[in-house]
Amino acid sequence: MREYNLITEAKEMIFLSLMKDNFLNEERFAKSFARGKFRIKSWGKQRIVRELKFKDISAYNIKTALKEIDEEEYLNTIYRITENRNEVINETDIYKRKKKLIEFLMRKGFEADLIYKTVNEVVS
Repeated sequence: MREYNLITEAKEMIFLSLMKDNFLNEERFAKSFARGKFRIKSWGKQRIVRELKFKDISAYNIKTALKEIDEEEYLNTIYRITENRNEVINETDIYKRKKKLIEFLMRKGFEADLIYKTVNEVVS
């Protein structure tokens, strides 16, 4: 709309029309974003929340978006990621291996208590 140099009234009409027809919907965007980033990039809830806050999404919509992530699927994902990453790490010292796994999972945005539990179960 900026490129077309529309008058203010026309911009408002277009914007209202898009909102009325549900093309611009913050809740729908937040839900889709959370589902996509979790399923495609395997991000944890904390990373999703951080990214949604960065995009100025309301707290209510963030909370609603997190409900889109199935808890069982979430746990399976963190175990799968941890096992896959554990196989890739070429560290013989068990403490350094755990540290690398923990740092990786923290960057992915998983919760600390869940990370420690998972890493202790996977690395032995």
